[in-house]
Amino acid sequence: MATWSAPGKVFLFGEHAVVYGKPGIAMAIKPRVIVTVRESRYHQKPNSPYIAECFRLMDVKGSVYVRSQLPSSSGLGSSAAVTVATLCAINDEFELKKTKTEIADLAHQVEMSAQNGRASATDTYVCTFGGMVLVRGSEKRRLLPPQNFSLVIGNTLVSHSTSEMVGKVADLRRNSPDIAEPILDSIGAITMQAMHSLDNQRELGNLMNMNHALLDALGVGHPMLSKLVLAARSAGAHGAKTTGAGGGGCMYAICSKSSRNRVAGAIEGCDARAIITTIDTEGARKEKDE
Repeated sequence: MATWSAPGKVFLFGEHAVVYGKPGIAMAIKPRVIVTVRESRYHQKPNSPYIAECFRLMDVKGSVYVRSQLPSSSGLGSSAAVTVATLCAINDEFELKKTKTEIADLAHQVEMSAQNGRASATDTYVCTFGGMVLVRGSEKRRLLPPQNFSLVIGNTLVSHSTSEMVGKVADLRRNSPDIAEPILDSIGAITMQAMHSLDNQRELGNLMNMNHALLDALGVGHPMLSKLVLAARSAGAHGAKTTGAGGGGCMYAICSKSSRNRVAGAIEGCDARAIITTIDTEGARKEKDE
């Protein structure tokens, strides 16, 4: 048997705007999905459409066991992480000799199939390679110098639909282009400024706060996200914003090491879940078989 894991991710800057060719920055985080695959004549039919598609695409039969440190459907890349880890474990167990780049491409194919053609390649790329990535239109994703941020993620525990939120922005852009386009341009400009401010957390915090306000202006906010963002800022975070599609899901805050526990406490005090984490630079990795 073979056991592999892959990290989750947060979108630091640029969500929604990346759909329209603007830049975005995504980062792998420490919590992981761990997948064990064992070759077997009697194929276990997985409950997950992502895992089932991995086996179908790789044309193998086996059993699979999954453990996750990531909440599902929260915008933290859990589906991408389970897909990447499953493909890596299959690749190892069946000695298929795929490279990491091939794994990332296959993982995107799996997500496209499972999500009816609406998946971004960003999540699977970040989960495969780890680190921090600049995404810009159809350009090749570029790994940025890793930064050791202290992050506190706040999970609103409010379910959301990524496709619904993407559709909401598309409707605004179609019906009110003179309003939507400048907002998307501003989000892109904030992302580029952030890329040049990665070593200045206070400046990043200011940019995060602006990005969050613009996401609200696009109509993808939620009262619980606003509550957690304001609680994190009041507790001493440099900045806080929605991460991912919005309408629920998660936010994140950048903090000093001395304030992260206080920020986490403020988020938990709002009846949400807090995760204290930082960057993952490894990406997909082999684990010791238990």
